[in-house]
Amino acid sequence: LYVSELIRVYNFCFDFALPVVVDDARLPLSRIVPIPANQLNLYRIVIILRLIILCFFFQYRVSHPVRDAYGLWLVSVICEIWFALSWLLDQFPKWYPINRETYLDRLALRYDREGEPSQLCPIDIFVSTVDPLKEPPLITANTVLSILAVDYPVDKVSCYVSDDGSAMLTFESLSETAEFARKWVPFCKKHNIEPRAPEFYFQQKIDYLKDKIQPSFVKERRAMKREYEEFKIRINALVAKAQKVPEEGWTMADGTAWPGNNPRDHPGMIQVFLGHSGGLDTDGNELPRLVYVSREKRPGFQHHKKAGAMNALIRVSAVLTNGAYLLNVDCDHYFNSSKALREAMCFMMDPALGRKTCYVQFPQRFDGIDLHDRYANRNIVFFDINMKGLDGIQGPMYVGTGCCFNRQALYGYDPVLTEADLEPNIVVKSCCGGRKKKSKSYMDNKNRMMKRTESSAPIFNMEDIEEGIEGYEDERSMLMSQKRLEKRFGQSPIFTASTFMTQGGIPPSTNPASLLKEAIHVISCGYEDKTEWGKEIGWIYGSVTEDILTGFKMHARGWISIYCMPPRPCFKGSAPINLSDRLNQVLRWALGSVEILFSRHCPIWYNYGGRLKLLERVAYINTIVYPLTSLPLIAYCVLPAICLLTNKFIIPEISNYAGMFFILMFASIFATGILELRWSGVGIEDWWRNEQFWVIGGTSAHLFAVFQGLLKVLAGIDTNFTVTSKANDEDGDFAELYVFKWTSLLIPPTTVLVINLVGMVAGISYAINSGYQSWGPLFGKLFFSIWVILHLYPFLKGLMGKQNRTPTIVIVWSILLASIFSLLWVKIDPFISDTQKAVAMGQCGVNC
Repeated sequence: LYVSELIRVYNFCFDFALPVVVDDARLPLSRIVPIPANQLNLYRIVIILRLIILCFFFQYRVSHPVRDAYGLWLVSVICEIWFALSWLLDQFPKWYPINRETYLDRLALRYDREGEPSQLCPIDIFVSTVDPLKEPPLITANTVLSILAVDYPVDKVSCYVSDDGSAMLTFESLSETAEFARKWVPFCKKHNIEPRAPEFYFQQKIDYLKDKIQPSFVKERRAMKREYEEFKIRINALVAKAQKVPEEGWTMADGTAWPGNNPRDHPGMIQVFLGHSGGLDTDGNELPRLVYVSREKRPGFQHHKKAGAMNALIRVSAVLTNGAYLLNVDCDHYFNSSKALREAMCFMMDPALGRKTCYVQFPQRFDGIDLHDRYANRNIVFFDINMKGLDGIQGPMYVGTGCCFNRQALYGYDPVLTEADLEPNIVVKSCCGGRKKKSKSYMDNKNRMMKRTESSAPIFNMEDIEEGIEGYEDERSMLMSQKRLEKRFGQSPIFTASTFMTQGGIPPSTNPASLLKEAIHVISCGYEDKTEWGKEIGWIYGSVTEDILTGFKMHARGWISIYCMPPRPCFKGSAPINLSDRLNQVLRWALGSVEILFSRHCPIWYNYGGRLKLLERVAYINTIVYPLTSLPLIAYCVLPAICLLTNKFIIPEISNYAGMFFILMFASIFATGILELRWSGVGIEDWWRNEQFWVIGGTSAHLFAVFQGLLKVLAGIDTNFTVTSKANDEDGDFAELYVFKWTSLLIPPTTVLVINLVGMVAGISYAINSGYQSWGPLFGKLFFSIWVILHLYPFLKGLMGKQNRTPTIVIVWSILLASIFSLLWVKIDPFISDTQKAVAMGQCGVNC
């Protein structure tokens, strides 16, 4: 509406030769930065050409079977068909990649003018943690400090820390964090420092002479660094104390027992450390609210792990502060940019986008990863290519952290869509032509969506709700009876009332003490019983990757999501960098996808006729079926070794005609990759690391996830593949990279490596024994084995330990054993029959 109005004003001024004066406060808060047409059109042409070449390639492969190796040929063709289907599922959701740009100055001009009360919407920020011994309290403290120091009105920011392990260590470290925040937050805002997590800020090397920094700042910075070092000592002392749990359990300062001594059986706990009325910094200014939350846990109840904890935070925050928007981060993902909330609000508070945007997803960026990113921990290809592609369709997937939600979307409401949004998908329109008559489903969807724009009176008297909440009118209230509301949201009238307040906030007449009592009620174990929590509301249950399910349900209801990539990354975190931990992390993700594949929410069959766009559905299907690729991948990686060992080949003698298609096939693969790198800005090394880890993960974690998922879904057996032993390397830079933890995940890729190495030795030995005519076919066979080994090279390097520290004795024994094996293979020569050997030796018998 604003854009069309500006265009009309501009045209009027142009017609009458009047100067154009544009009010910046009415301009859009963001814009789409299109990728250059010459790059994108060429990219799409190559995709279509590759699809055509694939058809000719398979026509040749199927019509030319290898008779003397029919079994190997058949397996290879089946694998190649699956790889082609996987490529289609991964490629076409990247058809409309876009970039976005935000205008923070326009946001401030419209909603946050200097000298006037801020009109920015309140935001509740969730930080989730479970075990403080695995998730260091110091890291969590840095995340919390970066939130409290964010550049946003303090009365509109509330930080909720979920302690799902009910650890007294987390509680005490959060208390220390609140005290240190009184000094840290004013220091950050006074000097406008970045990032505002002290651990990572003080790690920066600052040249005081080069930047001509004021001496007063240098003095204050040194004093603050000393304060932070003392804070670290106190936190580390708490950690050391927590290493040995007393037999009688922990006791608090007043001598009473800590309620969470039994993490599986304890009451709900809430503690407000900082608040708008009681938390002041050293300069006397207010601080954002900081709340500790540990939901109730009792035996016999299903608690749903992280998804259940996040849903408890939704209800607690709605009762205590009720921010219109929610932002969740993991405990190790700190705010790298103090403008992160404002970046999200450029989309959420935009008049055109805000009413239909369910969340704004930020890319994940990581600290502490080695320069070469051996195991593709940064996931650059996914975040900078795949997610940009989805942003041009219906929006990126939710990846579990660094995401700002519209609270109304989490409550299961439909978005406010325009008639243009309700039009059939562009793919359907382009393939089937225009429609002369609107379909019944289209009209039903239109009527249902438009009802949200009609104002109506509440169907029950809000004045009857306890604790003095006054009446609020909302367009949704006529659609539900009070009984239905209780069945949907649970038996908390205060929480139910908060769901009708689309702009957030709580009535000023409410009593804080009564709100705390109600907050304890909404995190009780039985609160979700016989409600729609985890089914249609909040984080969705049913998978260890609850983030995929949650985003999918929102997109299925017609919401869109936004991908926000500012020049300065808004969030940074830590990632497991050694081989074993990385594989276990990938195993959990793949297992969650397999669980969704066999659930009722599977994108292959769920919610047809809804508002999920076709290419968005294809992207979600690719997200949940990718672990199945491990089965053909294992087979395809073993095939080259079997060909070398049996002296057979899965590809017949290639004619000039067929050779052209093979060359075009490989050329199109490389061209697609190069063009993706060109429009995305991803480097060639990041792309190659992603390709390598695709093979490493596919031959290990993905394979285990398939079998573990089948056991869990079909037989109800929940099998955990855990680390069994550990060996540490000496300390140093990236010491964790060289930590070796033996796990069963390492067995399949190790087997593939050994088989291919043995096959290469056998193939070379056979060629030496057979003469020069056998060297030509040998190179074709060796190519595929070398391809497998190159992709598994980072895995091999991880097995061998620290870089450039492979023991000499290992190298000597490897060469010796390979030489002995080669000589024995030449001597035995298993592919020549006894008759052929006799002829070769000059012996003659009855069959001579």
